[in-house]
Amino acid sequence: MRSPAKKVFFNNYAFNVWNGVYEPAEDSFLFAENLTLGKGERVLDMGAGCGILSIVAAEKASMVLAVDINPYAVRCAKENAKLNYVADKMFFVQGDLFAPIRIAQKFDLIMFNAPYLPSEPREGEDWLARAWCGGVDGRAVIDRFICEVPKHLRSGGRVLLMQSTLADASKTLDLFSKNGFETEIIAKRDLPFFETILLIQAVLRQV
Repeated sequence: MRSPAKKVFFNNYAFNVWNGVYEPAEDSFLFAENLTLGKGERVLDMGAGCGILSIVAAEKASMVLAVDINPYAVRCAKENAKLNYVADKMFFVQGDLFAPIRIAQKFDLIMFNAPYLPSEPREGEDWLARAWCGGVDGRAVIDRFICEVPKHLRSGGRVLLMQSTLADASKTLDLFSKNGFETEIIAKRDLPFFETILLIQAVLRQV
């Protein structure tokens, strides 16, 4: 087991953030501050990192599935679930987006603090860089996620997606619409260097 590199707090929650795992930053806290869900909902936290969003969601959810491509993040989130006494409601899976999830498995809420910063992947990129590197235009992971997410939502289910204006939010809204969603920006925060982070809610239209 890796030793915790840092302890991070949000409200009454405490998180050990291991070396090689994304440390909660302004995007994480903006997301957590605006995370609302109904009691008993089934939740998928994509790109769970240290587990901050999963663990906050577990307070009301009936179950939370935390997924991350980073195996160290998965282990870190599992330890933090125990630390915050919600491990009995949570499951943890390592994998690339929806690859490890059965099609039949449906959720009321799928949330994703996506890798959104424009950055070309480099050979030998470490696990931590995958948490923020979004490809040349910042959309390499976001676009894949939006195209795959509808088949894992219940009718009327919703997505919460965090991204930056550096990754062209208008394309995100358009792609959600093409995949059957109604969208709105429910929170945003300006950052230095002409960047704004946005929390987008997308509700799957009922058939």
